[in-house]
Amino acid sequence: MPATPAALLAFLQDNGIAATTYDHAPLHTVAESKLLRGDIPGAHTKNLFLRDSKKNYFLVTLGEETPVDLKALRPLIGAKGGLSFGSAEALFEKLGVLPGSVTLLAALNDHNHAVTVVIEAALLAAPLVNCHPLTNEKTTALTPDALLAFLALTGHTPQRLTLDAAPQTA
Repeated sequence: MPATPAALLAFLQDNGIAATTYDHAPLHTVAESKLLRGDIPGAHTKNLFLRDSKKNYFLVTLGEETPVDLKALRPLIGAKGGLSFGSAEALFEKLGVLPGSVTLLAALNDHNHAVTVVIEAALLAAPLVNCHPLTNEKTTALTPDALLAFLALTGHTPQRLTLDAAPQTA
């Protein structure tokens, strides 16, 4: 059974990971987020749950304004063959979230490490990175160091994606 938003926030607190969480109306897209999020400081993200033709899964987190070209992204993240969006069923099976709530924080539910986590390097230069805490009705802001500490606790070493170069291990 996947973690709940409350369990995720407790996990952060129990592990000394500072985070600020904001409540808001449900946000399903970056466009909705821009209209409804208010004045939440920090970098805002878009998250892509992708799979390649060999059924390898990727959680790619980019700045909300970063354009995405799946063909160009494929070699940068190590995908084999074609790259496409993962199904809603695979998203729930692998990360325990529904479409519209895709987030780096869903790595907590990837106990089998079946998903490769990829973060745009520019996000890690921001003072805060905003993520949904397993629900699109909240936004949780973490420093890049706190986000990387969280991912380490979940057993994920993210690739850092620079769109004009190959990814690096964090």
